[in-house]
Amino acid sequence: MSMKFLIPLSGVILMTNAACAGPVERSLRPEARPAALSSVQQTSGTSTRQEVPAATRAAFNRWIDGFRGRAQAQGIRADVLNRAFAGISYNPLVIERDRNQAEFTRQIWDYLDSAASPVRVANGQAALQKHRRTLQAIEDRFGVEKEVVTAVWGLESAYGERRGTMDIVESLATLAHDGRRGPFFEAQLIAALQIIQAGDVDPRSMTGSWAGAMGHTQFIPTSYLAYAVDFTGDGKRDIWSDDPTDALASTAAYLKRFGWTKGQPWGVEVRLPRGFNAGLAKRDIKRAPSDWAAIGVTDMNGRAVPNHGAAAILLPAGASGAAFMIFDNFAVIERYNQADAYVIGVGHLSDRIKGGPEIQTPWPRGYKPLSFDERMEMQQRLQARGFGIEKIDGIIGPNTTEAIRAFQMSAGVTPDGFPSQDLLALLKR
Repeated sequence: MSMKFLIPLSGVILMTNAACAGPVERSLRPEARPAALSSVQQTSGTSTRQEVPAATRAAFNRWIDGFRGRAQAQGIRADVLNRAFAGISYNPLVIERDRNQAEFTRQIWDYLDSAASPVRVANGQAALQKHRRTLQAIEDRFGVEKEVVTAVWGLESAYGERRGTMDIVESLATLAHDGRRGPFFEAQLIAALQIIQAGDVDPRSMTGSWAGAMGHTQFIPTSYLAYAVDFTGDGKRDIWSDDPTDALASTAAYLKRFGWTKGQPWGVEVRLPRGFNAGLAKRDIKRAPSDWAAIGVTDMNGRAVPNHGAAAILLPAGASGAAFMIFDNFAVIERYNQADAYVIGVGHLSDRIKGGPEIQTPWPRGYKPLSFDERMEMQQRLQARGFGIEKIDGIIGPNTTEAIRAFQMSAGVTPDGFPSQDLLALLKR
């Protein structure tokens, strides 16, 4: 169902898990993009094509011949295969994008500046107003607030303005043939053909990102098959057309399927008391808001956060930036994308569309992130000191975060689990 990339670094945005989607040109999905291609319009037109060697074309055609048999064994009709592969060829742009997903270390505050910029907020309010009746009907049906659905739409495709223009069948066939993640992309290609066979979309109208994400809210084919809905009642689950109704309803259905609770916030910005134990800021430490209030954690007005259920404290930029009390709906948004920055982006944008305030706590904007090599060195030094690093890979996942916390506690500094230049300097002593 989901496309696995790399685990997010708290405060720094890396490749991540896209439950519905892959990257879309200029979308706000926090994923790496090769700098050389960041301003290139994705097209499948021959005018932008690189010359493909004859041997590569021949190998691709042989792969398609073999794939046809596998697809038919899974119920895809010959006529569907003929229509889907008509005019399809190996697309080197897709492979270039897949091979050059360079390290991306954009800071969370820079990401949120864009995700909830004044323009994006204003465009979101305008989109909500334009589609208010539809979005209200979707909210009534699925119990997911219209502002949240609108915010996902805004981050995934700029409210439908940037849905991706790549031919999905061609992109997925190229990636499946290429073999680096062949089984995953072949499964997505089979799913795309099942969508075509069901009559939801014509093959050449099935467009999206180079990695196979489609429509206004960027579903990959397997997620489309599992969760997309026909909200207009025309017999098609059409997430590609200019009418966003089915795509927005499908997003709400997806979030509802994974446990969205209407009326519960994704999170609330909070003030922490002086001397707060940063070791309590862990996703698996959940307390009632009243219990957090008992140790001095309040909303930004100094009041106890209302009881929306058990909540954890999140410090996405370590002890120096904003703090959030996050509820179960935070984890539901994570089903779209596991990066903390993305979830906060969706949640904060939805709050701003509703008329809520900006994040009030200043971010540590002068902070210099660790490079990939520095993160590798940090892990090596933690491992050498016996702090439980299992793999030296430069990825700051839960294991590394806990190792950082353990080291920080042993060194007598704030155990916020945040990888920083100060941390690396401390490890070098």
